[in-house]
Amino acid sequence: MAGEPQADCLFCKIVAGEVPATVVRETETIVAFRDINPQAPTHILVIPKAHYRDAATLAAAAPQLAADVLREAGEVAGEEKVDGAGYRIVFNTGAGAGQTVFHAHAHMLGGRGLEWPPG
Repeated sequence: MAGEPQADCLFCKIVAGEVPATVVRETETIVAFRDINPQAPTHILVIPKAHYRDAATLAAAAPQLAADVLREAGEVAGEEKVDGAGYRIVFNTGAGAGQTVFHAHAHMLGGRGLEWPPG
C-alpha cells in the first residue's frame, strides 16, 4: 500500500536503518544521503520516509510530502554550498526515464556545469 514501507525496497531499508547510507540531512518526513554512483561532485538523493513508487504517485497521494522533498533538496543544496552556482533537482519516473529504485526520490546535483538538454 502507498505510504507503507516495502520489505523489498532498498530506500525503505535505508529509512529503517537496515542498510547504511551517508546521511547528510534528516527530518520527520525525509532522509537525504549521498548517491553511491555520483553523477556530479555533489549528488544527494532526497527521499520521503514514506514509500511511494515514483514522483507522480507521491505528488498525487501526498502533495505536502512532495513539497517537503523539494524544500529539503534546496536546504541540502545550501548546506553543500552549491546553491550559489546553481544546482539541478531531477525526478526519474519509470524505468524508461532511468528510475532504478522504485521509491520516489529527487536527485540534487551540483558542483559542476550542468548542460541542457540533459541525457
